[in-house]
Amino acid sequence: MTRFRGLTILWEKEPTIPRTRPPYPPEVGRQIVELVRAGRTADELAEEFEPSAESIRQWVKNADLEQSGARSDLPSLSEREELARLRREVKILRQEKEILEKAAAWFAREGSSLPPNSTGS
Repeated sequence: MTRFRGLTILWEKEPTIPRTRPPYPPEVGRQIVELVRAGRTADELAEEFEPSAESIRQWVKNADLEQSGARSDLPSLSEREELARLRREVKILRQEKEILEKAAAWFAREGSSLPPNSTGS
């Protein structure tokens, strides 16, 4: 609590947002799926590595569906990876475009207030 000019201000802590982990690289999922297929359990691998046992079970389920061709209507792993890469690229390009638009507007404003060139050339 802080007093400011006779007023009491209660400083509240900003609400904490749960932090989520970025997705694991596809190679990690593939390697763990191979370990499950080699006989290790999802719980055992979850203790040894960071992904939860439920995540590991989901990776195995998705890999089985992809392998059986049951997910033919969904994009393949390589297509999903390419889509993610392209989305990142689009995000960067949009940011660059926004910066360039702001710079162009700034230069347009600054250019209109410059005195004419008096060097006689």
